[in-house]
Parts: sequence; structure tokens; C-alpha cells
Amino acid sequence: MPVEGGGHKRQPELDRLSNILKAFNDHFGTLFAAADRVARRIREDIAPKVAADQSYRNAKQNTPNSARIEHDKALAKVMLTLLKDDTQVYKQFVENESFRRFVTDMVFTMTSE
Repeated sequence: MPVEGGGHKRQPELDRLSNILKAFNDHFGTLFAAADRVARRIREDIAPKVAADQSYRNAKQNTPNSARIEHDKALAKVMLTLLKDDTQVYKQFVENESFRRFVTDMVFTMTSE
């Protein structure tokens, strides 16, 4: 039996949100006329909707191994709603693999506990 451990799981170290948003601006700031608006939309609109997705929430609680799959499905649904509201962001998400991976990882980090 291990002697150390104290009965609690160690929390992963996550980048501060400001660092994540800075990285977004560094990588993708030239893609958008208002990169801060896009970063704010991801933080204040997209991430909360993904976090509220019932399937994703259930997966995080009951089957953590499938949480990433449910997260990606929820994100795809949320991004599809941007087709009418923010075509430029949706287009980059669909067509730009680097942008899609960055946003997916950023939202997952923001919505994980």
C-alpha cells in the first residue's frame, strides 16, 4: 500500500485564462479584424454553452474517459450555431485545422474541472 497520497487527486496545472487568450491572439490575431472580440466570444459564449451541454456534463461525472468525445460533439453543435451569427469564426473553425485544434483544446481546458 502506498504511504503517501492523503486521499485526494492532484489537480492538473492549467494555464491561466489570460495566457490562453494571449496565445490565441499570438497565433490567430491576424485572421480576424477584431481578435479580442473572437477570444471574448470563445470565453463568454462558446465555452459556457459547451460546459452546459448535458451529455458532456454527464460524461465528466460518470465516464471521464469519454468526456473529451462528448466535449468535441458539444463544441461542434455550438460552433454550428455560429454559422448565422459569426460566419468568419465558423469558417475558420471548419476550414483551418490549426484554429480548430486550438479552439477545441482551449474550450476543453476552460470547461474541465
